[in-house]
Amino acid sequence: MKVKLALIALCFPYAALFAQSSEKVVTRSTMVGIGSTNVLDTYLSDEHFKGTGVSFLATVERQRTDKKWATIMEHEGNISSCNSRHTQQELEGAYNFYWGKIYRWQLLDGALSLQAGGLLNASLGFIYNTSNGNNPAQARAHLNVMPTGVASYRFQLFNKQFVARYELALPLAGICFSPNYGQSYYEIFNRGDYDHNAVVTTMATAPEWRNLLTLDAAITRKLTLRVGYLGNIQQSKVNNLRQHIWTHRFLIGITKRFSITPRAL
Repeated sequence: MKVKLALIALCFPYAALFAQSSEKVVTRSTMVGIGSTNVLDTYLSDEHFKGTGVSFLATVERQRTDKKWATIMEHEGNISSCNSRHTQQELEGAYNFYWGKIYRWQLLDGALSLQAGGLLNASLGFIYNTSNGNNPAQARAHLNVMPTGVASYRFQLFNKQFVARYELALPLAGICFSPNYGQSYYEIFNRGDYDHNAVVTTMATAPEWRNLLTLDAAITRKLTLRVGYLGNIQQSKVNNLRQHIWTHRFLIGITKRFSITPRAL
């Protein structure tokens, strides 16, 4: 009996250490935003359309305390109403899903965190021109690999904890859907006439600059108020067609941070 107790006493610290090292820290953020949108799609019109849009952004980041790699997921949806100088109207909307891995470096005694890695971005969307009779809508679909970097800085002000965070993602390569110049959607989907409609893209043919700047102000130990700015500059020139969608959003939301500790065996 004494031997069993001694073995348990020896194993317990290692079991506790294992449980602590495998602890997972989860940060969830939910934000809504409003701001300007600028749209150009030469398949529908040569005019520039400007207006206002709203966005929803949900972010989840999972990090194990004993690991340098973190998993990040982001759901982003937006819809905009834009007008041209000739009072034409276009409606634009899209859903973006981002998933990736980022590696972390801790500096300045943990106050500064630098992360770098890559994201896989899948996007579905549309542009609808209310004035067009033929081909009034344009479908948007792409899949991108995007290198990304994140910098976070923790500081204290007026006895409150704050975190400033900046995230930048740029496209490396991908594939997108696009009709060809002069090709109708009837030809694509009803007649099945393929004309280079799946296009390989690079940073040169479809540049994008997505940046997210946020500031967290602690409300409680696990709950913070988050305000920020999301800018997404998307452009493409494929199949002799040009498209750009520039969105600028001012965001506000809530961030929750909690830990998940596995049960000791």
